[in-house]
Amino acid sequence: MSGSTTTTTGGAGSSTPAPEETAPERRGGGSGFMAGPAGRNLGLVVALAILCIVGVVTAGDRFADIDNVLTILRLAAVIGVVSVGMTFVIIGGGIDLSVGALVALSSVWATTLATQQMAEDVHWIVMVLTAIVVGSVAGLVNGLVIAYGRLAAFIATLAMLAAARGLAEIIANRRTQVVRNEAFLSFFSGDVLGIPTLVIIFALVAVAGWVLLNRTTFGRRTFAVGGNAEAARLAGIRVQRHTVKLYVLSGLTCGIAAVMIMARTTTGSSTHGTLYELDAIAAVVIGGTLLIGGRGTIVGTVLGVLIFTTLGNVFTLNNLSSSAQAVARGVIIVAAVLLQQRLATGGFAFRRPGGGAPAAGRAVVQGSPAGAVSGGTGADGGPGGARPGASSDRPGA
Repeated sequence: MSGSTTTTTGGAGSSTPAPEETAPERRGGGSGFMAGPAGRNLGLVVALAILCIVGVVTAGDRFADIDNVLTILRLAAVIGVVSVGMTFVIIGGGIDLSVGALVALSSVWATTLATQQMAEDVHWIVMVLTAIVVGSVAGLVNGLVIAYGRLAAFIATLAMLAAARGLAEIIANRRTQVVRNEAFLSFFSGDVLGIPTLVIIFALVAVAGWVLLNRTTFGRRTFAVGGNAEAARLAGIRVQRHTVKLYVLSGLTCGIAAVMIMARTTTGSSTHGTLYELDAIAAVVIGGTLLIGGRGTIVGTVLGVLIFTTLGNVFTLNNLSSSAQAVARGVIIVAAVLLQQRLATGGFAFRRPGGGAPAAGRAVVQGSPAGAVSGGTGADGGPGGARPGASSDRPGA
């Protein structure tokens, strides 16, 4: 523990490279350009380009048509916004399985008769604020239960998934609620210079997420907490409070995504966002974010979303079944995780389960609110302790 702590606290006030750039070099294996964030993102760009070439070869002009490209971007926009919030949570060492249910709950609450009547009397922005507030409050509940209730993030968000989806069904009475505010629909269904409004919203959220993660103290603290929560606590970071903020941010992005799906489908429904949690986690993992926390990029997440959305579009244009698409997604996810392990450790080292005592420099507290049910960190409410493949960060404050 002392070795890890000394490294982190000793540079608390200094400016250091981003943790995702330094982790591979410290481990000796997997060093070089491809092990860094730029190399990983370049690999994703190449993969997306190959996928586009396959689409053009197999579907011809149907794939290359500008309308099809805009369709891909529209489909990517909603899950992309959710994935940005998920990126922060996973980098911070947590996990959020409730995002799909929060999208459904936010959309239902924002399209109730009372909310829509208030929007008619005041302004359609009431519907937007309602969805964002509902998502943020649900995220706050997640964060408080995980950070201060010391419940594993997997269990807490799984419970929220069930509760939020059930509450959405109760509010909507298992019926689809139609959005009747024409001003709301015309605004979000429009475009700017030919670019759909939903795509612009996705771009703005992605840019804001990139700035928050890479250019602010909040982002540096997120890397620090995900890399080693105990060392972050000793460096002066309030780990529990920061954990709560991460889940509130995830809920906020779910609220924004709910507004977007309301505009795209003109409905609010308890079935919205089904399996979004799996799609978001898959996109984040494909984008290079470590599931154990401490490393990740917003750019990688955006590319991961585009890869999965384009893959689905290619399958659809070639009349391939959704089952085949699911198999392809599973293979891609496994390949991406194995590649992450290769770049992070320099080899595919598989350890026997339950073998031996924890490694030096790692604190283990049963039931701590990490992404797993047991293990993690000694910091109360910390999402994770020192973990293989994750980097420590020197927090900016």
